[in-house]
Amino acid sequence: MTTDETQQGRAVPALDAAVRQGASKVPEVTVAFWVTKALTTGMGESTSDFLVHRIPPVLAVLLGATGLAVALVVQLRAPRYRPWTYWFAVSMVGVFGTMAADVVHVGLGVPYLVSTSAFALTLAAVFVLWRRTEGTLSIHSIVTVRREIFYWLTVMTTFALGTAAGDMTAVTLHLGYLDSGLLFAVVIVIPALAHARLGLDAVAAFWFAYIVTRPLGASFADWLGVSRERGGLALGTGWVSLVLILLIVVSVARLARVRPARDPGAPLAD
Repeated sequence: MTTDETQQGRAVPALDAAVRQGASKVPEVTVAFWVTKALTTGMGESTSDFLVHRIPPVLAVLLGATGLAVALVVQLRAPRYRPWTYWFAVSMVGVFGTMAADVVHVGLGVPYLVSTSAFALTLAAVFVLWRRTEGTLSIHSIVTVRREIFYWLTVMTTFALGTAAGDMTAVTLHLGYLDSGLLFAVVIVIPALAHARLGLDAVAAFWFAYIVTRPLGASFADWLGVSRERGGLALGTGWVSLVLILLIVVSVARLARVRPARDPGAPLAD
């Protein structure tokens, strides 16, 4: 083998790893990631409530579904992770995920306890199918279209589950929105502690926390926006939504200026 062939052979693994990293469709998990994620959950809750009370509910759901479809098409067509594209998709999942969970309860009359259990079983089924098909649930492995479809299906299910769970604790269990938010603020610490102290798998800890961010953000958004009769501060869902959208824009703008810290040549985590 010639010297040029030897050097070319050594370059192939590094080049392949760089290509796979360059094709990553999701952001790194940092503090900024969790802050932005929580903001989108609250925004999804308040925006959904604002729309369904300002325009006919059917039209609101159609608008939410259309916005989600457009956002996902743009995201799936992107060659790699792009902050504005990715977080626009997450935001639209937040809006439509809230609508989907509310339709099940308000439109179909399904109790929150039942819908929460149903969404939890659905999420478990998605996880099992994803794991059996791809061999990993790691978000660092989202480098193919099929894995990204599994990822967004999981994200949508977590939003619906989180919405139902937050409403269940606030309404069915009579905790109210503030106490529900405080409850989930405690719960979200559990996966971090379990990972650090008990050796909980990093992937399991991530998805545990990811699910909890939904009822956490939504509960506080409801507390700020709904009427005092419902246990809120009555600031209005429209104003709460507007402020959260502005905060999301600021957060994503900061994320867009940060270059990925992960070594492009590093192997993808399982």
